[in-house]
Amino acid sequence: MATTAVPTSAPTRTAAGLGWLSLLVLLAGTFVTTLDFFIVNVAIPSLSTDLRAGPTAIQFTVAGYGLALAAGLITGGRLGDLYGRRRLLMIGLAGFTAASLVCGLAPTVGVLIAARVAQGIAAALLMPQVLAILNAEFTGARRSKAFAAYGLAIGLGAVFGQLIGGVLIHLDLAGAGWRSIFLINVPIGLVAVLLAPRLLRESRSPVAARPDLIGTVLVSAGLVAVVLPLVEGQDLGWPGWLFGCLAAAVPLLVGFVLHQRRRAAGGRAPLVTLSLFAARSYSIGVALAFVFQLTMASFFLVLALYLQDGRGLGALGAGLIFVPMGLGYFVATMLSGRVAARLGRYTITLGAAIVAVGYGMLAETASGWSHASVETLIPALVVAGAGMGFAIPPLPAIALSKVAPANVAAGSGVLTAAQQAGGAVGVALVGVVFYRVLGAQPTPDSYPPAFAVALMLLAAVDVLVAVGALALPRRG
Repeated sequence: MATTAVPTSAPTRTAAGLGWLSLLVLLAGTFVTTLDFFIVNVAIPSLSTDLRAGPTAIQFTVAGYGLALAAGLITGGRLGDLYGRRRLLMIGLAGFTAASLVCGLAPTVGVLIAARVAQGIAAALLMPQVLAILNAEFTGARRSKAFAAYGLAIGLGAVFGQLIGGVLIHLDLAGAGWRSIFLINVPIGLVAVLLAPRLLRESRSPVAARPDLIGTVLVSAGLVAVVLPLVEGQDLGWPGWLFGCLAAAVPLLVGFVLHQRRRAAGGRAPLVTLSLFAARSYSIGVALAFVFQLTMASFFLVLALYLQDGRGLGALGAGLIFVPMGLGYFVATMLSGRVAARLGRYTITLGAAIVAVGYGMLAETASGWSHASVETLIPALVVAGAGMGFAIPPLPAIALSKVAPANVAAGSGVLTAAQQAGGAVGVALVGVVFYRVLGAQPTPDSYPPAFAVALMLLAAVDVLVAVGALALPRRG
């Protein structure tokens, strides 16, 4: 794979690409931005009491981050291509760290919501650059290992997010309570910002171009119009204005595509180079990322509801149940680089199939042992976590393998935006099924069958991912 020609004077830089200390700086950003998507859920009760926040304010505290992140990812990717991926990474890291500090010190829920939106915007600048730099700087066997480490960082943030949040709130360090879940980002972010200019090298598109402001407005508005109803619909009872948002998304996104085609035809750089999708590895990879994230985000939702509302566990107890899944994920991720080097696309098929088996085992256990100890779930959680560990790391590597260096950050932005949109769609669709089976007045006995039905639906979707991965090129 071609890489951008840059100086290699720093001691951690080698002819083969960046060193492993540089990788840790990149993954620190990936970890905290993923963690903040999940960790806030466990703080809702104490946050609500401390800031006297009502249900609507709490919803936007959770959703504000995801909305801003989803809306800004494509633009963030293209800005990295135009103005430098390291520069945008550092701006994103600094912004995310500052916004986390404001979240942790927020005196009112209004300040907290604004800071959460700022976190999402900063994360949108940061996340595409991580994938772009990994894709450009690591080659061969090192590339498989680097993407395995990337998958591990995502998994640690997602799988252990609830546990980390529960532990921090339980410890109540310096009396910070729920605020510690945001303040923990500050030292990590500061260290990463200080090390980034020393350990990472700059790269950008060789083609000079002006930002596509019209395209930025169209795609951002279109993505918000899609994601907002899907995130808030269940909690708000699907009022008519949410359907209006979904309807408005169609002309906005169609207008965006037409605008991109006109810019490309006129010789101006588009926000998204539509020719990216001509590569089978990229188009299918983006679709698979969307669908697989659909199953993951909704699984974490229904599992948390089952454990806390159905089985009566607190935040810390429910978080501890995620540990077996995290261990399965960790072991599989450590093996995924070597497995992917041998199996290529079949690694994704293997991982998605194992996840489907794990979900099926969970469904059987939950429906047949509604009053048994939650420890009976552990074997199935280990299996599902292992499947995620095999499926997640190779997917972005394969999807980006044929993307030209000039468009790698923009391509990463589209890929990550597809994952965020998939998560929102999954939560909305699976949430509808889960709550319908649960009923209007649920009891603890209502949760096992609702959980089992949702799991079987998710298992079926993961089987489709396993089959769909066979359409990828044999080798990235």
